[in-house]
Amino acid sequence: MSKTFRTTDAATASDAHLLDETVMVVRAAGAALRERFGEVVRYRSREELMRALAVNDAAALDILRPRLTALRPDAGWVEDELDGGALPAGEWWVVDPAEGNVNHLHGLADWAVTATLVRENRPVLTVVHLPLTGETYTALSGAGAHLDGRPLRVAPTTDLALGIVATSQARPDEDEKIVRRVGSSITAMLLDALVVRTSVPATLHLVNVAAGRIDAFWQFAGARADLLPGALLVTEAGGRVTDTEGHPWTPRSEGLLAAAPGIHTQTLTTLSH
Repeated sequence: MSKTFRTTDAATASDAHLLDETVMVVRAAGAALRERFGEVVRYRSREELMRALAVNDAAALDILRPRLTALRPDAGWVEDELDGGALPAGEWWVVDPAEGNVNHLHGLADWAVTATLVRENRPVLTVVHLPLTGETYTALSGAGAHLDGRPLRVAPTTDLALGIVATSQARPDEDEKIVRRVGSSITAMLLDALVVRTSVPATLHLVNVAAGRIDAFWQFAGARADLLPGALLVTEAGGRVTDTEGHPWTPRSEGLLAAAPGIHTQTLTTLSH
């Protein structure tokens, strides 16, 4: 039994060291994107927009991919940040080189760089770095969530009517049925919650749930890269993370609800209406 504990402790220590190394890599990528930030990037077509987004992605990926691969040579790499669903067995880096990329292009401050290591379809560690503020959010499975080394805890709110809640859209070309469901859910929350925030990207709402600044976040559909970091952060900060039906959330789930435990059930009830 003691040998098992030593093995577990060693694995945790190894992951903690890996988290520290990942922080340095993600911050370096964030610095590269910060240098590109400022003026609004104009585009006149979807093709021009996609090219501008790709340039930002490439600037960060040129740092992220080789350095993270060096840290974990056997880990797979998720190429498409909009991919969803379960991953194959083993370890995978799930990275969003410019989470909120469209905000970056428009000179808006709501963007970040994220990297999450997933092991057997469970997030093990994550780093979310906000280059404009210098804030770095981290979480390690079983070891808590932190902001620049300070522990995070979700809000103690127990009444949805006193809560600030938020949602986001998964992608610009979302299925019409999901778009209408998002709209209906916002209307329902406007009736039941104190304040409703709607913006992209999802990760920045989720770090606010983990930090206790807002009380709940929900999203219908979504990709691994925009939900995995926040799901781990909120869980490790003491929040409750499920799908929008109340079942345990996994990368296969069709929606996500991350909330302070005191209003999770109330939020589910509102979403069901």
